[in-house]
Amino acid sequence: MTEHAAPRKLRADAKRNVDALLEAAKAVFATSGVDAPAKEIADLAGVGVGTLYRHFPQRSDLVKAVFQRGVDACADAAPALLAAYPPGAALACWLRRYTEFVSAKRGLAAALHSGDPAYAALPGYFSQRLEPALATLLEAATASGEIRGDISAKYLLHAVATLCMPMAGEGVAYSQRMVGLLIDGLRYGA
Repeated sequence: MTEHAAPRKLRADAKRNVDALLEAAKAVFATSGVDAPAKEIADLAGVGVGTLYRHFPQRSDLVKAVFQRGVDACADAAPALLAAYPPGAALACWLRRYTEFVSAKRGLAAALHSGDPAYAALPGYFSQRLEPALATLLEAATASGEIRGDISAKYLLHAVATLCMPMAGEGVAYSQRMVGLLIDGLRYGA
């Protein structure tokens, strides 16, 4: 027997429960933070608290799963956008999507930056998934002449995250406006 057995495939109803729990947790974390009551998350997902703990025994398991799901969705969107739009438009669409992800992550920020060892691998996961996705979009938009070529995926990810830092009285729409200005700046001098 191997030390690392492949994870069991979830039954369809269990997968629906996990999906519902992750969506509910994402919404609750965004409004109430990661310390929100488990019952609030389970109720929003339409499942019992026992189901939540069966799939996510520790709070950190749920936080990590919500974060990784958001990262994966954002990274996986890059090839689809590049196939559907001209390179510059695909990049702009992806940056807006990334902005929504970063803005929604506000509820996770305290946990992710807490120093808790349960979250130690998440920054690496973030970079490993998002930098290549964004690099592909940047390369295509640069090659097409739609944007300037003097920015790396790493720096652009950080620039957008910085523009999405919470400001009193401002929400996602403010961050989207700021990122829109950044996108315009990428086009300047192309």
